[in-house]
Amino acid sequence: MSRIRISTAAVLVAGSFAVSAQAQSWPEGPVTMIVAFGAGGGTDTIARMVAEPLAEVLGQPVVVENRPGAGGTIGADAAAKAAPDGRTMYMMANGHTVAAAMYETLPYDPVGDYQGISEVAAMPLVVVARPDFPADNLEELLEIAAERPGELNYASVGVGSSQHFAGALLSQSTGADMFHIPYQNTPEALAAILSGEVDLLVEVMAPMLGQIEGGDIKAIVKTSAERHPNLPEVGTVAEAGFEGFDVSTWYGLTFPAGTDPAIVEAANSAVHEVLEMDALRDRLMASGFLPSPSTPEEFTAKIGSEVERWIGVRESAGIEQR
Repeated sequence: MSRIRISTAAVLVAGSFAVSAQAQSWPEGPVTMIVAFGAGGGTDTIARMVAEPLAEVLGQPVVVENRPGAGGTIGADAAAKAAPDGRTMYMMANGHTVAAAMYETLPYDPVGDYQGISEVAAMPLVVVARPDFPADNLEELLEIAAERPGELNYASVGVGSSQHFAGALLSQSTGADMFHIPYQNTPEALAAILSGEVDLLVEVMAPMLGQIEGGDIKAIVKTSAERHPNLPEVGTVAEAGFEGFDVSTWYGLTFPAGTDPAIVEAANSAVHEVLEMDALRDRLMASGFLPSPSTPEEFTAKIGSEVERWIGVRESAGIEQR
């Protein structure tokens, strides 16, 4: 019996040394960071902000590879099917989980094919209106919605967008009867607000900051759980009495499922080191992003819970799948 124990222990020790050695040698070459959208967008911006300091920490190049198309599903598929050797990361955005709710079939498992490394950053969405709109906060907006059931509308950048789903969840959570009007892009939706064509716009905070600060539009409420330092005077949905309401545009890094746990932990440590750098934190916050590092387990669980949430929102709102 004792001989068997000793032999088993030796195997375990040898295995732990092998795992440790693999983690210490990772990465042995360049790392590709897939972005499922084109250059210049929010996901691409975050990826390029992170890639440069991450390359310094890893001692290997981190190459951002844009794989746009089909609402992000082409890049997501490429990331899911990459070899699980630690050489391919995927900068996942919250739109990945919305796509899981919107598309009836996908060539990949939106949860099971990915191993979370860490969340990277997040930014709230904001509900905005014309300066003369007769509500300055969510409480007043809900009073108007109660007085004019079915009359209020909100714009977004398209059917099935994260902004569309956030507006639908806001309507469901608060009981405000608002209908959705989709536009092709943010400038079109913003023009519709300014012209009086629509009442409200649900949009990511960053592209709205200039117009809010300039007085062209006003912010009614933010969707994140806590107030944001870039708009500290604007309250949140949760503060208005809807506890637990928390919707943000988030970004995080994943590996393909099956990547060695030791490599995952090494990558997580590297990402956390990068997010503690003052220069990167300053760049992120200047752009409206809040650093939001997590454990691999936390981020993997978040992907799954977000998919479930948006499927529920789609079903409740009757949004047709593609």
